[in-house]
Amino acid sequence: MIKKSILIENKASISAKDNQLCIKSEIRESKIPIEDIGFIVLDHPEIYLSIPAMNQLVENNSAVIICSNNHLPNGMFLNLNSHHIQQEIFKNQINASVPLKKQLWQQTVIEKITNQGILLEQVTQEKNSFAFLASKVLSGDSSNMEGVAANLYWKSFFEQKFKRERFGPYPNNFLNYGYALLRAATARSLSGSGLLNTLGIHHKSKYNAFALADDIMEPFRPLVDEKVFEITQKNPSENLTTEIKSELIQILTRTVYFDDEKSPLMVGLQRTASSLQQCFTSERKKIKYPSLWT
Repeated sequence: MIKKSILIENKASISAKDNQLCIKSEIRESKIPIEDIGFIVLDHPEIYLSIPAMNQLVENNSAVIICSNNHLPNGMFLNLNSHHIQQEIFKNQINASVPLKKQLWQQTVIEKITNQGILLEQVTQEKNSFAFLASKVLSGDSSNMEGVAANLYWKSFFEQKFKRERFGPYPNNFLNYGYALLRAATARSLSGSGLLNTLGIHHKSKYNAFALADDIMEPFRPLVDEKVFEITQKNPSENLTTEIKSELIQILTRTVYFDDEKSPLMVGLQRTASSLQQCFTSERKKIKYPSLWT
């Protein structure tokens, strides 16, 4: 079942009753079955969320995302007890060998560069060398093909002069919002598979609580880039409006394609996370990433 993604931007009171999330604001009152909620984004300084409601959301593996004063996702609550053999999975993940992690990162970078190349051809209507760059990715990406590809990618992606920076000018703000949602969705799926988000296969900063999510979301970033490109083509606003946020949240239900079936992104991320868990237990050798386009 496709889970709902909910954005709340007004002063509101959120509580739980009879397994329903009760949302009361000055505009309206509504009730939503908690089991139907995949993500809830809270973007107002005067939103009250009751502890029982938060607990029920977390128990149903719903990601609760809170935004800061700049309206960008700033943190999230996740279920810390979402798998029945979580301690065993943690042990396998912690004990994963360096060669295994380097191989997993190689696979991830190849997928990312491949997806960037496909999207860039769609945007520019020109052939590019990204398939060649992907073929040159070594174990652990020791030659930094990811950085080489990123430099070429962003030079060509937008018509205007653009530099991808976390705190850079428009449309970096759109990209940041989309990436934050993607990060939350990835973290939710990894947590649901019993994996420890803090322990990455490549990202290692001691200040990063979601290093593994930052690793696994990389091949999916072009989905955000694609949506931001569409928005910039049809909407001249440089402000992150409610309408634009709503469009970016739709990425979570965007269709991705596996060999045997297609599924919404939030479901596809669960399959990817499950395959990663199996890599740590030696049940498989490759992460199962979907195709982003047919």
